[in-house]
Amino acid sequence: MAARQGIFSKDTFQFFRDLKKNNHKDWMDAHRDRYQAAVVQPLKKLLEEMAPTVLDLDHRFETTGRRGANLSRINRDIRFAKDKTLYKTNMYLKFSAPLGGEMESGELYVGIAADSVTVGFRVYATPKRKQSPIALIAEPRLAKNPKWLAQQKAKLGRKYDSYWYSTVKGEWTKNSGWPTNETWPKLQGWIVRKKLSPAAALRASFPNDIAKIFRDVFPVLKTISLFD
Repeated sequence: MAARQGIFSKDTFQFFRDLKKNNHKDWMDAHRDRYQAAVVQPLKKLLEEMAPTVLDLDHRFETTGRRGANLSRINRDIRFAKDKTLYKTNMYLKFSAPLGGEMESGELYVGIAADSVTVGFRVYATPKRKQSPIALIAEPRLAKNPKWLAQQKAKLGRKYDSYWYSTVKGEWTKNSGWPTNETWPKLQGWIVRKKLSPAAALRASFPNDIAKIFRDVFPVLKTISLFD
């Protein structure tokens, strides 16, 4: 019996390296078929593989495969950006749950870039902090259990990286480490992740590796961004 092959190939990562060097429409138009074969189709296959695991964690997660809902867009929004490059040199598979209106839960995600793979959880204060899960769900629960943030650091800190964002004079600022009760009122986004090598994504065991990470970080997502 032939050994099961991995979902991704070396060309997935080579595509992003080549795109970084040739970030313009003519090159992208000439490599659309390659983009579909090396990036989009593997991500859709990974979505199919991961959907049962994600729905087992919470049935509200979006798994339909809609662009934007589960798959990130490679085109950059350059209308108000200083960086006018047209395309992102990474893509994400992500799972979140709609919570009503414009509010969404945090995301379980897999990020594929030119030289790395990241897997974990992230949440952002959208559409506005006062109307986000960070304020409406997390803060009341943290008030009831002030030790919770420190407990998550003790439980996950050795295996996972953590960083969070605040705004300083209107600019997003990255802060390394785990948020605390004192810094939480400034928090605009929080990421807990594990960084893997591209080789990890080439293995047949990659979906199982993702599932283990998702199960580890899901309790954090649930506590700070899902209603009971």
